[in-house]
Amino acid sequence: MTRNDPALTAPPVSDAVVEPTIDASAQAAGADTTIEAHPEAVVEKTFADFDVHPDIVAALADAGIVTPFPIQAMTLPVALGGYDIIGQAKTGTGKTLGFGVPLLDRVVAPGDEGFEDLPHPGRPQGLVVAPTRELANQVAGDLTRAASRRGIRVTTIYGGRAFEPQIEALQKGVEVVVGTPGRLIDLMQQGHLNLHAIRTLVLDEADEMLDLGFLPDVEKLLAQTPASRQTMLFSATMPGAVVTLARRYMTRPTHIRAISDDDEGQTVAAIDQYVYRAHAMDKVEMVARILQAEGRGLTIIFSRTKRTAAKVADELADRGFAAASIHGDLGQGAREQALRAFRNGKVDILVATDVAARGIDVENVTHVINYQCPEDEKTYLHRTGRTGRAGHKGVAITLVDWDDMPRWGLIDKALGLGIPQPVETYSSSPHLYEDLGIDPEVTGRLPKSARTRAGLEAEKLEDLGETGASAGKGRGRGGRGRSDSGPDGRGGRGGRGGDRDGRGGRGERSDRGREARTEEAGDRPARSRRRRRTHGGSSGASAD
Repeated sequence: MTRNDPALTAPPVSDAVVEPTIDASAQAAGADTTIEAHPEAVVEKTFADFDVHPDIVAALADAGIVTPFPIQAMTLPVALGGYDIIGQAKTGTGKTLGFGVPLLDRVVAPGDEGFEDLPHPGRPQGLVVAPTRELANQVAGDLTRAASRRGIRVTTIYGGRAFEPQIEALQKGVEVVVGTPGRLIDLMQQGHLNLHAIRTLVLDEADEMLDLGFLPDVEKLLAQTPASRQTMLFSATMPGAVVTLARRYMTRPTHIRAISDDDEGQTVAAIDQYVYRAHAMDKVEMVARILQAEGRGLTIIFSRTKRTAAKVADELADRGFAAASIHGDLGQGAREQALRAFRNGKVDILVATDVAARGIDVENVTHVINYQCPEDEKTYLHRTGRTGRAGHKGVAITLVDWDDMPRWGLIDKALGLGIPQPVETYSSSPHLYEDLGIDPEVTGRLPKSARTRAGLEAEKLEDLGETGASAGKGRGRGGRGRSDSGPDGRGGRGGRGGDRDGRGGRGERSDRGREARTEEAGDRPARSRRRRRTHGGSSGASAD
């Protein structure tokens, strides 16, 4: 009996759930069952209590991971049975291992009996599609750690890096591929990536993938995988486009949602949220004082534009803070350098555009600061979700310009935050110090005695053999750099044959979709033209 056989009964509901229910969105997606539970209702189990390969359990234990989070405990019994799943939980609740463990469990590893009997040993058996490079790297790291004792080969495929190492890895043989849609399709069309042996396909952060315009690419990838595959779709939100995708490409999916009594609406209760109406000219001064709050650890500051991200990082560095920036105008080498420095503690402040909201998964991020008001409520959730992760507490601070008050009103109404009119606040306002635990004696500069971080320069900048014009170069303490595509953001080298994730082919939608819509026109250099007279006496245009 195959997995898609109509005679199959509904997927099992584990004892980790109190009572399965069916809701309208699940029915619209064709789901037979919705498993919805509060974390308090989930019976605490260890990974060893599930039917998971012992080597995966041991590898997770090596990393100190023994007990699954609620979304993982709810997902495992269904996913291990090979059923399609729509997983929905707030960001930062541990979705990666929810799909990663079942995916790895289904893989036939090189050391397993029957590996050599596979029709094509070494072809990918698992595929994870992610919207951004940073998220692909994070997922691949988690899977590699969980697969370390089984000898499962995991490789990442994304733009901004040279093709050759990725092609070489595929030629040697891999069991799991994690990548962004553009580069995956490039290598598939070149004949280097074959998806005909895929057993499990995962669409991670599906809502963001569709927001960035990846639906046609996702459909191309799905068309190249076997119809008998297991498909798991994970998303923090469930907009109509995600429901439509599930209805078209999934078979009787089970909709799994982990919710908490403590969570207020769509936000996470573990995050303390503060919103202030701030003046643009005073924001850097405010942030400099916020960064000296009691208990402040790793901090991510979000902006809407690449120019602002670079500017804020540079200004904070001038004030003595260990800050780096990450945005679409940096080459991949510079972006990964900034992320490594942040993870390793060489810098404790990362200034990022929304490109990074889905990809950064760093432990012990205590504060998130929205330097500029988010575009919408979804962006707000994904930004603030960088803190308060995996059961930790966090602080989210949003600075709203006067011009952004209407936008903030819509966000507040959609999320039910109850802060429609943020209090007018300046860097000298007493309530700012009281709310965030800031010593009233601090100034806008970090004292020399507190400058203990090594800084971005202490982190090595790797040569990734990048595609595009920047080749991973950056300049300035904040990591300002040249575009990794051409000067107009459309491609450095190679046209269609180039890097689809870097607009050498189709454009870096994986991490520039939203930036392209919000970037200030002034960030693109104006083309200088001059007029000259042709031989025929008529006037013609010539570019300098």
